[in-house]
Amino acid sequence: KPDLSADALLPLKPLVFQVLLALTDGERHGWSLVRDVQQRGGFERLMPGNFYRTLRAMLAEGLIEQSPQSARAKDDDERRRYFRLTALGERAAAAEARRLEAVLLEARQKRLLPRKG
Repeated sequence: KPDLSADALLPLKPLVFQVLLALTDGERHGWSLVRDVQQRGGFERLMPGNFYRTLRAMLAEGLIEQSPQSARAKDDDERRRYFRLTALGERAAAAEARRLEAVLLEARQKRLLPRKG
């Protein structure tokens, strides 16, 4: 059974965090997620096998879930699998964003990045 604590999942792997970010706008099918993540940068050479392995792991952890088929448009390809965030996935994405924000703050304090303002 998945741990319900989002903090226990941190730090998230970069690909996992990118998928969660993509799904914050709503449910998406797998290929749409691949394209979105590739466009965000750093994942241009993302291999479908690795991506779908990551999705399966995220499903098993309870970060995402498969959307019911009944919610899809009638003209959509029935083979497409749609995914959406779970409450745990949303909490984990927010927790990871806060963690990264703290890392950036420390990097600014150590003058690795310019200070804001």
